[in-house]
Amino acid sequence: MHFNSIALLLASIVPMLIGAIWYNPKLGFGMAWMRAAGVAMDGPRHKMAVVFGVTWVCSLLLALGLLPIVAHQYGVASLLTVQPDFKTAGSVSSELFNRIMELYGHDYRTYKHGALHGTITGFLLATPILTINALFETKGFKYIAINSCFWILCCCLMGAIMCGMN
Repeated sequence: MHFNSIALLLASIVPMLIGAIWYNPKLGFGMAWMRAAGVAMDGPRHKMAVVFGVTWVCSLLLALGLLPIVAHQYGVASLLTVQPDFKTAGSVSSELFNRIMELYGHDYRTYKHGALHGTITGFLLATPILTINALFETKGFKYIAINSCFWILCCCLMGAIMCGMN
């Protein structure tokens, strides 16, 4: 089973593009986030290349993690490709996999479906993680809401791209 590497790369830049708007002090929630996070506007800005590089790598990992969630066919692949005889041409598991992919390989491969599953994933995974961290960091509701909504939107758009373009 293949995946669209262009879709994966496009999805991986979504958090940086959306973040540039979302956390912008003039366009988005930047000032509210800075106050809630305790970040100074004139704080140190050194090593931003490292920050953006690590951000992109983490976004790529997130995109890879979202891929089997938004494109269900990867679950079928993971079930059947681990069978000992899978690589043998004509094996039961290899033939079953090929038949399943022939029949259902393109079902639910739409932007809308990917957006739905991305949103659900953002809400059920990102929000609890961010909330737990924020509580231990003694951050307030505004901090949690701004960051959680950002990641829900990012997961929604990333899921749409990966599911719709695959």
